[in-house]
Amino acid sequence: MSAPAVRYILAPYLATPAEVVSRMVELADVRATDCVYDLGCGDGRLLIEAARARGAAGLGVDIEPYWVEQSRSNASEAGVSGLARFELQDALEVDLAPATVVFLYLVQWSTQRMLERLLRCCAPGTRIVSHSFGFDTVLDSATEVFVDHAGNSRKLHRCVIPGARPTESAL
Repeated sequence: MSAPAVRYILAPYLATPAEVVSRMVELADVRATDCVYDLGCGDGRLLIEAARARGAAGLGVDIEPYWVEQSRSNASEAGVSGLARFELQDALEVDLAPATVVFLYLVQWSTQRMLERLLRCCAPGTRIVSHSFGFDTVLDSATEVFVDHAGNSRKLHRCVIPGARPTESAL
């Protein structure tokens, strides 16, 4: 008998306020042509907003079945089920190659751990936006600090996977 696989809970669920969600989508410069990934999607609000406001399609993954079902229900209610897909999957194992935008709201150690995967698995030019925790590298290309309507200080970090995306003619 083999040992059970180790599951990492990368962060506890904590709802991202609506104004932070909107600013993350804006900071990522999400476009209808993007493939948006939300790693540890919780109730799906980031991907749902990217689909609703910008017409972007994408994938949200969570390791907890409850949140995947909640995300699917929320996407259906928002009318974006055709764009926003949610799967029960470990964010540390998902295929990141299709992503052009990645959203994170993790804790410090898991943000750093996820960055290692993002650098290895995402195409050059992929935009990453993290709520609260940066990447402690030269990759932080933009940091936005603001006070939300409840008086809480929020910090958003944006970086771009280095290198150039191949041009269409090179494909």
